[in-house]
Amino acid sequence: MTAGWHETPGGAALLDALAARQGDTRAVGGMVRDGLLGLPIRDIDLATRFPPAEVIRRLTAAGLKAIPTGIAHGTITAVAPDLVAEVTTLRRDVTTDGRHATVAFTDDWQQDASRRDFTINALYAALPDGPITDFFGGIDDLRARRVRFIGDPLQRIAEDHLRILRFFRFSARFAGVVDAHGLAACTARANDLMALSRERVANELRGLLGAADPCPTVALMLDHGIWAPIVPEIAAGRVPILARTVAAEATSGIGGDWRRRLAALLPPDPAIADAVAARLRLSNADKQRMRLAAVPLGEGALLAAAWRDGAPAIIDRLLIAGEGGPDVAMLRDWQRPRLPVGGRDLLARGLAPGPGVAARLADFERSWVAAGFPDDPATVTALLDRAVAAA
Repeated sequence: MTAGWHETPGGAALLDALAARQGDTRAVGGMVRDGLLGLPIRDIDLATRFPPAEVIRRLTAAGLKAIPTGIAHGTITAVAPDLVAEVTTLRRDVTTDGRHATVAFTDDWQQDASRRDFTINALYAALPDGPITDFFGGIDDLRARRVRFIGDPLQRIAEDHLRILRFFRFSARFAGVVDAHGLAACTARANDLMALSRERVANELRGLLGAADPCPTVALMLDHGIWAPIVPEIAAGRVPILARTVAAEATSGIGGDWRRRLAALLPPDPAIADAVAARLRLSNADKQRMRLAAVPLGEGALLAAAWRDGAPAIIDRLLIAGEGGPDVAMLRDWQRPRLPVGGRDLLARGLAPGPGVAARLADFERSWVAAGFPDDPATVTALLDRAVAAA
């Protein structure tokens, strides 16, 4: 389950520093869950009885770097040359408002488990390879691939509205039994999503749409009105477009990009994609990716379009259109050629300096792209002469 990380010098020092073998620190959450499923462990998350100041003291004494990345909530990042781990003190919620929580530290494992979202995320494993503590039937839920809230789903959502999207993200990832009580609570509280920061929403959508096949979950969310408060532009008629995109990705051997898939769920209009990307406060690069992906494929030459908008944009359009295969393979290997001439070449042919140079260079570029990016000197010279003659 622990994938050998504890056998590295940094891992061994970490376990000794936090008295893991004595039971004061345990693996928790995703690393336990994914380890039981035989999935790769991406992050090392540990829960400890020691308060944050003591964690810092112990890590520093062991020669590990201690970074107070989330000190208000008891989280310290332990860093060694061969290790990065999140260490969080056991805690309980004091107040919650749906977006933030005020916590108090505790040494009670079950109290800490009780404040977590789903049973499959409230599993603790003794270190390095000891037994698992399961307070709420998370192992049975894991076997059923069932995402189930701990306690009353409505109460858990009231504590943190983002748990609505987490419910669907994990459901998409594990593709098992959908818990009826959880689904009903998410449906009833869907409008709570409007109170969340757009960055938190976008981060969850990134995980949801990055699942192997998010289509059933996306359709379920549409049926229950979950998309309306955050991306109302998504309509049921777009789910088949997402499905063919996912299928084309598989045919082409291309990983599922969440931005491409979100664009597939939107009407084929760059302005709409732009508005959604802005609402979710995506980076400029992500906004550009969605905007270009939303342009319909059209009938023009693929390489000419790739020259203009970039190969990744054309690959996105092909996949959204359900067209995987040779064209995608060709574009994956395509390197954008360098324009073989510049303004100096036009001036050398007697063209007067000024705006006309840029116009003639644009004429040459259009002809050169239409001709298939020739690089032999004779063809380049003929196209250049033609551009100069047009002046």
